[in-house]
Amino acid sequence: MDAFEPFVKVFLLIFFAEFGDKSQLVCMTLSTRYRPVSVLVGSMAAFSALNLLAVLFGATISLYLPQAIIFGLVGMLFLLFGVQSLFAEDDEDEGELKMGKHLFLSVFMLIFLAELGDKTQLSVAGMAAVENAWVVWLAGTSALFVTSALGVVLGRVLIQRVSILWIHRGAGVLFIGFACVAFWKLAQIVA
Repeated sequence: MDAFEPFVKVFLLIFFAEFGDKSQLVCMTLSTRYRPVSVLVGSMAAFSALNLLAVLFGATISLYLPQAIIFGLVGMLFLLFGVQSLFAEDDEDEGELKMGKHLFLSVFMLIFLAELGDKTQLSVAGMAAVENAWVVWLAGTSALFVTSALGVVLGRVLIQRVSILWIHRGAGVLFIGFACVAFWKLAQIVA
């Protein structure tokens, strides 16, 4: 039962941060042109690899840095992402997408390169520094699977009904909430 709370925290954070973000829009666009299953499998392979890298990085950092520094960095990172999300504009550009002969590999590379160093990957790394790394990987990857699947299956219908701007603002509030928790834990360590 100890894994349930961190799983829910990470899942919600990553879900709302990624909902309506570029990779979900890419999955939505690709699934209108190509086989949706291939798009989903390629994107999930990329997210799994990215989250594994992020979790390994976050868990390694936690071995070498004091908790006070980690909570301070995580708090600042989440506060930055929260403010960016609150003031995000609804101007995502899907651009012209070119797919090679091998759809899976093309989707994998597109998502991998687009998300490398993205706020969700950095969030997963930050959470892995303070929570169980495998729970963070599972929760983050599950959240990305759900947002990708929603993009592939319900994409255009969902985006017409729910404003991406409000979803970004909700993610911003969630990031700021997690920043406050990190700063609170930092204050407890320092005191």
